[in-house]
Amino acid sequence: MTANAFHNITKVEDSLWEAADQLRANSNLTATEYSMPVLGVIFLRHATNRYESALKAIEADQAAGTMPKRPLGKADFIKRRALLLPEVARYDTLLKLPSGASLGGALVIAMNAIEADFPPLLGSLPKDYDRFDNKLLENLLRCFDSQALRTATGDVFGRIYEYFLMKFAMQGAQDNGEFFTPPSLVQTLVNVIEPDHGVVADLACGSGGMFVQSSHFIEHEGFETMKRVTFYGQEKTPATIRLAKMNLAVHGLEGDIQEANTFYTDAHRLQDGRPLWGNVDFMMANPPFNVDKVDAEAVKTDRRLPFGLPGVNKDKQVSNGNYLWISYFHSYLSPTGRAGFVMSSQASSAGHGEKEVRRKLVETGDVDVMVAIRSNFFYTRTVPCELWHFDRSKPEARKDQVLMLDARNVYRKVTRKIYDFSPEQQANLAAIVWLYRGQKERFVALVGEHINSSVNSAQACFLDETGDQKCEPLDEFCDAYTRLRALIDPLVKAQGKDSPHTALLAEFYDSDMDPLGPVEAFRLLTSEAETHCTYGGMAGAIDFHDNRLKAFAAQSHGLIATLDLAFKVLSRTIDLCEKDLAAKDSPIWDSRDINKARKVADAARHEVVTRLKQVRYFQRQAAWLIERFPTAEMKDVLGLCKVVSRADIEAADWSLTPGRFVGVAPAKVDEDFDFEQSLREIHLELADLNREAVDLALKIQTNFEELGV
Repeated sequence: MTANAFHNITKVEDSLWEAADQLRANSNLTATEYSMPVLGVIFLRHATNRYESALKAIEADQAAGTMPKRPLGKADFIKRRALLLPEVARYDTLLKLPSGASLGGALVIAMNAIEADFPPLLGSLPKDYDRFDNKLLENLLRCFDSQALRTATGDVFGRIYEYFLMKFAMQGAQDNGEFFTPPSLVQTLVNVIEPDHGVVADLACGSGGMFVQSSHFIEHEGFETMKRVTFYGQEKTPATIRLAKMNLAVHGLEGDIQEANTFYTDAHRLQDGRPLWGNVDFMMANPPFNVDKVDAEAVKTDRRLPFGLPGVNKDKQVSNGNYLWISYFHSYLSPTGRAGFVMSSQASSAGHGEKEVRRKLVETGDVDVMVAIRSNFFYTRTVPCELWHFDRSKPEARKDQVLMLDARNVYRKVTRKIYDFSPEQQANLAAIVWLYRGQKERFVALVGEHINSSVNSAQACFLDETGDQKCEPLDEFCDAYTRLRALIDPLVKAQGKDSPHTALLAEFYDSDMDPLGPVEAFRLLTSEAETHCTYGGMAGAIDFHDNRLKAFAAQSHGLIATLDLAFKVLSRTIDLCEKDLAAKDSPIWDSRDINKARKVADAARHEVVTRLKQVRYFQRQAAWLIERFPTAEMKDVLGLCKVVSRADIEAADWSLTPGRFVGVAPAKVDEDFDFEQSLREIHLELADLNREAVDLALKIQTNFEELGV
């Protein structure tokens, strides 16, 4: 997916959420009451799209003679990852209902019809639409009926469904948001254990995010998910199971998800009759942290607890369930299985009976990678956490080793209160794991990807998505800027030397700030970078980065400041002309054309600045790896990572807390702070404030005079 396509989908997600949430706000519904019906509508829109796409493919096959012309059945659609939707369940049918018809009742009929034809969804789709106002439902259906969404693919709807899950989680819908694990944490688990075959299980599956991210990983590798893996999930909350089944269906996936309390129940059998226990290739989970009051008598002989109980209180209850979960995850693994799960940060250094279980786990040699995550990664909780990873097939050379990775200084801000990892940060963390596993070539390839992405982002400033030459968007900004200058120049130049406004205009309007020269210089640099963007191995990548890309990225960063300042100067000049020079009354001032050119310039500036920022961003991602691992070999990095031995862990009282081993990271300098640019902006703002102060002083003086003071 191109950067522009990704950006466009993001805008669609944001606009859909804003529209849907506005409907909720006007209905006085809570997020919990509203979430399932909205997710049901997304599912229905997507199911209709899949049906229509499959129908076109079938008709094309029949016309080509590769499929006989006969009545169509469910199997014809299922093998194309679609449902044979009854007419009453098709989106267009609902939108075409006559005025006054009950949309709520029609939606309930649609959901029942789908469940009747597709047993895996039985009891999962929302059916409480008839309690909603008809107008709200009509607006909600139309919200998801844009031209773009009528032709959207499964990937797009999968993203939209996950996005809405995330937003509802942020609002605390559905059991305080515990049904949803932030995607960046799930993706980090996936990147470490790489679930690409066999049995994939989640014993606290929530809304099924672990399965979905596993599917993304498999498809990115070029395989078809349902031909490679089988999903098994357990979840104790019925409403959450419904979310999971819908989530899988929206992504064209299937899984065996059972309602069960994992503390007491092992609900699954494999298709060949074997137990799930001991046969899982990849275990993934984000279980509830620090659960207490688990009945110790009921679990003390459970075969899934080979390391014993972590500690029992006087009431014969396990006082903290963290190590029950940890033991379960390990015991379900096959002899070659891997596990990745989220756990409370308290667990890695907990004492007493929990320490004893942890010691036994370490002694198996299966503990593989520990990752510390800072606070505020969850949407409804601020607690820090850690990602644990087991690997029962570690090579003998690494059996005695554990990679400690402290990622608490790696994050990006989503909102003031919520953090996550960017995709590139996720990849960089995974690259450290690759080095730990001796996969040097993958590391070098990632450095090359970052470098190429930086150069490609610069090229995108001059090309559209298809690569055709056109005014987009740097040229578009330059054209709009030139036109804007041409429109306001006559009035500015009409001010004589003796005009009281001449000096004031000079504060804002200076030909030295013209961005056209820097844009052309950057165009040449971009062409040069493309020509020379060839290198071999790590040494070549470092040479290209240090001798070309760093300067190139710095130039892009400087161009952002130039474009922002140029637009700001012209914008302030326009305001000054209209306020102090009565420009709107002048025959040489065309307000309509000026405002139009101003909007075009601002839109183009925003677009090109977004792309220019990517140039430096990707360069810095490459630099992050190069600076820490210049030879593409695993080494300890202060404050980030360290490979420790079993003896090191024993000496640390069997702690598995990464921060205890890696040390403290050195103080970080904000390389993005541009002192010169900040001074320019302060100067412009100060000039504005001084002008306003003069105006205010004159008004005060006039008022005093009118009062006779």
